[in-house]
Amino acid sequence: MTLSKTSTMELRKDPITRSWVVVGYPERAEVPADPCPFCPGHEGDTRTILTLPPEGQWQVRVFPHFNPLYRIEGEVGRLAEGIYDRMNAIGAHEIIVETPDHSRSFGEMSEDEIARVLEAYALRITDLKNDSRFKYITLFKNRGPLAGEESPHSHSQITATTFVPRRILYELRAAREWFRDTARCVFCDILRQEGKAKKRLVDTQGDYTAFCPYAARVPYEIWILPRRHNHRFEAPHPGENRRNLAALLGRVIRRLSKITQNYHMVVHTAPNTLQRKGEMGEYWKTLPGDYHWHIEILPIVETRSKSYSIKEVYFNALLPEQAAARLRELDISR
Repeated sequence: MTLSKTSTMELRKDPITRSWVVVGYPERAEVPADPCPFCPGHEGDTRTILTLPPEGQWQVRVFPHFNPLYRIEGEVGRLAEGIYDRMNAIGAHEIIVETPDHSRSFGEMSEDEIARVLEAYALRITDLKNDSRFKYITLFKNRGPLAGEESPHSHSQITATTFVPRRILYELRAAREWFRDTARCVFCDILRQEGKAKKRLVDTQGDYTAFCPYAARVPYEIWILPRRHNHRFEAPHPGENRRNLAALLGRVIRRLSKITQNYHMVVHTAPNTLQRKGEMGEYWKTLPGDYHWHIEILPIVETRSKSYSIKEVYFNALLPEQAAARLRELDISR
């Protein structure tokens, strides 16, 4: 497979929603099923960015996306066009292959293997944050055809952007306001309440908790958080054990696999503190105290939903308490 040619892509900002939109993105080339470029033996098709372990047969391999949303070369070049803002689609877009085994799903991997994937996540987030052009690093996994996966070979993706995604901006603002009013982290408060109520808890392991959020957007939505306050996924708090996170994440995915094979998973971590310009400058004073990294998993169990026809208003037919109860009862031993 060859890399796509340079296009006329650019980022344009919606002045109403404040969302940045990639325009001019070329139609995606299909990732070939046979031979699979993610499998061993095709390392020469791309530039390898990272392998774990670094020597011998890799378990995790990271390389640039074949058809990236953002290009790492060039200047941001932000310009005004009347009342509008636009800039070059500068950033990074990488693929993280999680296993050399084409037929092995994420939920079938061992704790040590998932921990190695999480290590790759942290290493790539850390490295990309060294580039001060990038305001935010997004780590996500689309699993299943309904989620828009690009290959059935287990993989995640990572993007670095010169803007902060709107959903993260909402979280940052809400967290900062809560901290300003209470001197507490809103995510820590949520964890304390969910820990006491227990009715939406799904599973725990070590310092980590998985639960269905109170206002779940979709059936069986699950969040995973460390109980010890920490704003950066890539920098574990002393005492955190990523192997515990790997064990919990593996069990959560196996539970969900009993219900659906399709889901979106996104790691929410703090923005890049090397980038202090623009709308992010106001967050740095309280960011370590008010933000709390977490993983959000949104399963896809319905092909049609009102949530997609009335944007920004979600309709969930299943109470989170019922979802958590069913998830706890599932037999994941086989």
